[in-house]
Amino acid sequence: MRNSTIRLIVILATLSIVGITITQIYWVRRAFNLKEAEFERSVTTALYNVAQQVYDINNTPAPAINPVKQLSSNYFVVSVNNQLDARLLEFLLRTEFERRNIIIDFEYGVYDCLSECMLYGNYIPLKTAKSKITDRNLPEWANHGYYFGVQFPNRGAHLLNQMGIWSFSTAVLLVVLIFFSYTIFIILKQKRLSEIQKDFINNMTHEFKTPISTIALSTQVLKDPGIIQQPERLLNYATIIEKENLRLKQQVERVLQVARLDKGDIALQKETVNVHQVIGDAIHNASMTLREKQGAVSTTFHATIHELQADRLHITNVLTNLLDNAIKYCRDIPLITVSTTDYNKGVLIEVQDNGIGIGHENHKRVFQKFYRVPTGNVHDVKGFGLGLSYVKTIVEAHDGYVTLHSELDKGSVFRVFIPA
Repeated sequence: MRNSTIRLIVILATLSIVGITITQIYWVRRAFNLKEAEFERSVTTALYNVAQQVYDINNTPAPAINPVKQLSSNYFVVSVNNQLDARLLEFLLRTEFERRNIIIDFEYGVYDCLSECMLYGNYIPLKTAKSKITDRNLPEWANHGYYFGVQFPNRGAHLLNQMGIWSFSTAVLLVVLIFFSYTIFIILKQKRLSEIQKDFINNMTHEFKTPISTIALSTQVLKDPGIIQQPERLLNYATIIEKENLRLKQQVERVLQVARLDKGDIALQKETVNVHQVIGDAIHNASMTLREKQGAVSTTFHATIHELQADRLHITNVLTNLLDNAIKYCRDIPLITVSTTDYNKGVLIEVQDNGIGIGHENHKRVFQKFYRVPTGNVHDVKGFGLGLSYVKTIVEAHDGYVTLHSELDKGSVFRVFIPA
């Protein structure tokens, strides 16, 4: 799939998600407002009817204006012209609310003009099983006449419960959005894997093609009968073939190592190994590449615990990979230091170089398979992006770990810990 097609799919998917989300929020908010208005009308009507019954019981005339006032979203007050019995008020409120299907917990209080305070009435649980105990006083009203107040503490939750279909549709939409987002994530991941695969094939082709071409050219020269009379030239081309053959063998081995790791077909053949000897073997393996760049490796061995139960071949390959990277990613003469110290009942091996360094944003990703640090349009160093992934896998298989400390243009320090 082309990049432009994937980009178009991502843009359209994002616009669709945003549009659907905005639409759902708009209609849910609108439905909530309608439920809220319906609730307020029902409560106002019920309280108005209670007030009319109170006027009739007290044999007092009803006021010309509506006695019901809404002071907040969940608090209503009702003016009355005389003292009011709290138990009678509770009975009237219960009856009227249940008649109008207002099944919600409420609390009420009666304002007494003689004591000039709100006398707390009761908390009425119409929906919950048990009565709640609260010491919160109901807010007072500026009107100094007789009135009673009714408050609905759980108004918000009640309104949300009334929006059954909207809650269900929102939940369904959320699932769809999660699935949609996951699909986009998979598409982008597949795109990245496709690019990694393409880079890997290109790099592998280059890494294999170069030594094969060099060997073929050297072979043509060796076919010349006259080269027997030039032993120095014969030895030179034979050395070239040997070096390129070794290089080709190493590249094939790296690919096979990762293939075995992916299949889980790598079994460690642990034996008692001397870490310092293994480091020497790794330095010997990298010596040819090191001589080409006129580099040098210095060693500092401080570890007293240097005999471990480990796989000699794989640990040697781990250190060889680190040395190989230190040589390849150095613009000047490679100067590498390998040191060992005792640490946490094991050995800590440090490989320090004077290379180009790695930016902090790439520290964790360099250990991912096929990942190579972006270098723009400069591709002077070829590779598969497999070395550090192999290092991490092998070290962790030995119950150890590998860390990186590096800054751009200041070199890198790889620390490999292997328990004794």
